[in-house]
Amino acid sequence: MNAIPAITVANLRDLGSTPLTDGRSVRPGLLFRSGRLDQLDPAVDPAVAALGITTIVDFRTEGERRTRPDRIPEGGRLLLADVLADQVASGRLPAAARLSQVLADPAVAEQELGGGKAQTLFTDTYRSFVTTDSARAAYRAFLNELAEPDVGPLLFHCTAGKDRTGWAAAIVLTLLGAAPETVEAEYLAVNPAVRQAFAPLIEGFTAQGGDPEIALAIIGVVPEYLAAALDEVDARYGSMEKYVRDGLGVPAAAIARNRERLTVKG
Repeated sequence: MNAIPAITVANLRDLGSTPLTDGRSVRPGLLFRSGRLDQLDPAVDPAVAALGITTIVDFRTEGERRTRPDRIPEGGRLLLADVLADQVASGRLPAAARLSQVLADPAVAEQELGGGKAQTLFTDTYRSFVTTDSARAAYRAFLNELAEPDVGPLLFHCTAGKDRTGWAAAIVLTLLGAAPETVEAEYLAVNPAVRQAFAPLIEGFTAQGGDPEIALAIIGVVPEYLAAALDEVDARYGSMEKYVRDGLGVPAAAIARNRERLTVKG
């Protein structure tokens, strides 16, 4: 759960060294998470260059990618895994995929998210991470990519690197054997970096009279959001293992390869 002080990438973290319940830990230097990569520049960012990232998994929608396309390290592979494609197709794009637009107009934000609606919308979005076809396909592709024998250090991200990315991290860490409290701590640890990255947007929103509670509800993450997705997994599958195997359709061999490759003793 190590934050990396990058210049051109917000909310960059190495999942390495996360403790697991069997005395092992996540192997450092193989699995990273972040926010969007439209400013990525290894040439001016030694911290990023040193990671040697060879694969990037982008959980964003087509619209997000078109507006702010990823910058990929030379020779890197990009895997598109649109978690919210089903919502886009149905015209119900969640606030998680349009933070800038929502916070640009306090009146719109109040109408869509005021009075506690932000929390309800986000818990519904997290449940959709478990239930929709596009989300299952995206997270299946992510886990299968991790299990490829020739995959190098991999970075996965969305826009802010907190919701779609946060659920991906929760899946991996739980599957590898992290305790629930460890998974939640890693999930919440992104809050300072996310709020720093979006500080100008939040300040502009509140300066126009926007409700700071709305801004915090959609910029940060809270335990209730993660709990909503975990509850959906329990209700539908009974365990994370069965969700990954039966719900996502990830082969048992891929699960075993990830456990072997991504963990280390001590």
